[in-house]
Amino acid sequence: MFGPTGSGKSAVAEALAERLGTAVVSADAMQVYRGLPILTNQPTRPTLLVAIRGLDEEMSVGAYAALAHTEIDTLVAARGIAVVAGGTGLYLRAALVDLRIPPPAPASARKRWEELYDSDRQAAYAELLACDEKAAGVVHVNDRRRVVRALELAEMGSSLIPRDGRLWAGELRHPSLVVGITVPAAELERRIVSRVDAMFAAGVVDEVRRALAGRISRTAEKAVGLQEIACLPPERARTRLIERTRRYAAYQRKWMRRIPGIVPVDGLREPADVAADLAELIRAEETERRS
Repeated sequence: MFGPTGSGKSAVAEALAERLGTAVVSADAMQVYRGLPILTNQPTRPTLLVAIRGLDEEMSVGAYAALAHTEIDTLVAARGIAVVAGGTGLYLRAALVDLRIPPPAPASARKRWEELYDSDRQAAYAELLACDEKAAGVVHVNDRRRVVRALELAEMGSSLIPRDGRLWAGELRHPSLVVGITVPAAELERRIVSRVDAMFAAGVVDEVRRALAGRISRTAEKAVGLQEIACLPPERARTRLIERTRRYAAYQRKWMRRIPGIVPVDGLREPADVAADLAELIRAEETERRS
């Protein structure tokens, strides 16, 4: 189950898991961390792969995939089904298929590309454009981590872009119904503003200060709003967080349109009603597969 921030996917996933007698496996890159439950909007109900890493720990797609496969396989074996839900598209894909993840580059190579990027990001991006034009087309020049990773992969003869050009290349590990929660733009905007206001009312400023009092990893520091809340006065931080969340939601909606065979679901309906319809659809597909 996928959807932009504020679409209500967590509530639908929880209602569906309860109806099916199973559990929810999170596919969210930031919810894996402990210490930022307000900022990362962690679910209040027990959810697998939420709050499993300290803020000082790195987290990769490959590491997440291994954990997700274990949790999903365990649920399928014990209960017949698992519900996977989140807003990180690559994590959702990693949970559902067997990714072909290239090996890490030597530390010396990463250091060399990082030094190039830090001295001249435009030159680093030009290098990427020259050696992997397709990867350069999906990576922003200001995204240091992904530019460096793309250069590493290009040097090893690989790429950020799947060889066949399809973002969702690869067979699903289990028969799956992939659902996308849709909400009209105006309503999504209202929900984003409401969510950000609720974060500040719940104490997100103090939460961020506590988190940054200790060591924080390069992956954890990517949490949307972390630096804004840490560095700006509350009102300016609120405005910037709304802007960043709005942009991230637009990116998620674009990602969702690229998932083949995704079933759109109206996010304006009550989660319990959506869950009931999805449960019926799942049962119908299961009956058809067995016939």
